[in-house]
Amino acid sequence: MAQVTVGVSLKTYFGHERARAWFADVAQRAAGHPAVAAGDVRFFVIPSYLQILPALQAFAGTPVLVGAQDVSAYPPGAYTGEVTAAELAEVGVQVAEIGHAERRRLFDETDTVTAGKATAALAHGITPVLCIGEAEHLGAPAAALANVEQLAANLENVPAGPVIVAYEPVWAIGAAEPAPDTHIATVTRALRAAVDADPARAGSVVIYGGSAGPGLLTRLGQAVDGLFLGRFAHDPDALTAVLDEASALAASRPHPADDSVRPQSADETVGEPQGLGGHLSSHGAEGEVDA
Repeated sequence: MAQVTVGVSLKTYFGHERARAWFADVAQRAAGHPAVAAGDVRFFVIPSYLQILPALQAFAGTPVLVGAQDVSAYPPGAYTGEVTAAELAEVGVQVAEIGHAERRRLFDETDTVTAGKATAALAHGITPVLCIGEAEHLGAPAAALANVEQLAANLENVPAGPVIVAYEPVWAIGAAEPAPDTHIATVTRALRAAVDADPARAGSVVIYGGSAGPGLLTRLGQAVDGLFLGRFAHDPDALTAVLDEASALAASRPHPADDSVRPQSADETVGEPQGLGGHLSSHGAEGEVDA
């Protein structure tokens, strides 16, 4: 049975007390969820910086990983306002969201900045949740090529280590619906081929975000390794439904030793680029609301 990954980023939608209540509810559900408890579903939650410590307390004793929504590219020192990977690791943070479209658009973060943050995270044992995605609505083959190139740029000179590649087409963030299933499958399979071809990224997974919610993971099946949720996870019932879907998907997938016989979907219509060669400049878009 191959693990499926489900993540949630709360952005800054929750105040402190609402976040605490959500943590308590979700921690109870996660602790009682067979697939999460068994490790068949890897589940992570990324709250705001001020909510990290109460999240760690709430999820203590559960398999749930707690993450940060950003990380400094700099080491500890005279960097006012930054939160270092060293400190995040010290308190128990295990994943860090890096390169989200909002960071790129609102704070002018480039591929070079993103690579620096991924480097800092990996140096302290934190797994980057590396967000990439095309700004314009491209055809699936063009989007696949653009994202493989962007992934390479964001991992240039980054030390070896696994990453969680979160494919989030910017035009689908905050939309009424996610990107079309066939589009997602084409891009995520190309990204999967790229990370599989890079020995430095052994253990990496490719998940989808961008108006993702219940039902999508079941439709995508073997084309993804999981989902990255935004606003739909604010409702614990909807989140539980996605965890149930992830459990069913994990049960249907071959053991990692049998990845060579992973089923291929009929909607896989693009050649899968090999390796992480090439570059793509950082992207951005206006009117972004939520993942």
